[in-house]
Amino acid sequence: MPEFPDVTVYLEAVHERVCGHALEAVRLNSPFLLRSVDPPLGEAQGRVVTGTRRLGKRIVLELEGDLFVVLHLMIAGRLHWKKPGAKLGGRYNLAAFDFANGALVLTEAGSRRRASLWLVRGEAGLAELDPGGLEVLEASEAEFATRLLSVSHTLKRALTDPRVLSGIGNSYSDEILHAARLSPFRRTSQLRTEELGRLYEACRRILLDWTDRLRKEAAGRFPEKVTAFREGMAVHGRYRQPCPVCSTPVQRIVYAENECNYCPTCQTQGRLLADRALSALLKEDWPKTLEELEARIARSSEGQKGQKGH
Repeated sequence: MPEFPDVTVYLEAVHERVCGHALEAVRLNSPFLLRSVDPPLGEAQGRVVTGTRRLGKRIVLELEGDLFVVLHLMIAGRLHWKKPGAKLGGRYNLAAFDFANGALVLTEAGSRRRASLWLVRGEAGLAELDPGGLEVLEASEAEFATRLLSVSHTLKRALTDPRVLSGIGNSYSDEILHAARLSPFRRTSQLRTEELGRLYEACRRILLDWTDRLRKEAAGRFPEKVTAFREGMAVHGRYRQPCPVCSTPVQRIVYAENECNYCPTCQTQGRLLADRALSALLKEDWPKTLEELEARIARSSEGQKGQKGH
């Protein structure tokens, strides 16, 4: 799912291309995309885009007449800048927002349609779509600490809950927790003052650094390589690759449709975090340390070689 850095760079590219231009039409290729009824989508036609903004992980186009187009890309939604009147053929093309100078096209890979579009009237209507998460880059360390301590979650859940913090998802939460040297399963209520400070600084540093990297990567072009797995990440998507700090193989926990990546040495004092499904299966046989895991992998590999020899 595009998170703060990706959405920010998307917004900058969209703003540059559509601000001051009239939205000539909105073409829908999927009836499931539109989630609002009043005002009708037709009211957006002909309105000039007066600005853009981010609402959590949502992208907002501000239109004259106090109207707002709100896009939530979810996991697989992506934006593309095409020539005027770009065709909407193919099942991945969900919508096109037509301007005189080009078309902003929304696509969504996969078979499940989760991306969503709203047209709302006024700031009050827009506020109803705001999950209410704290904007870390706009908050003081004290405000950040207060917000985290107001919930009793694991750090992984707290960072990715849009009602707690704004714009952070699965990818960058892994990077933030690695930078802060904190376990994803540490409870917010257990954090000491010094750890809260580390986490606050890590959030700001990771979000700002990756926004700058993606901005430089786009180099004025419309960003087309928006992905959850990026070269240069420390742990996210790097299962069994060496941690850039200590060279320990990165570990992961898979749950639902996400995975949590972490370094046992840097974040959990060498302990392996139990994958729910595997630990339920293995019970007391679940390896507690990286050394136990490596030994088990080695035994399994030797066993497979022995079977091939027979």
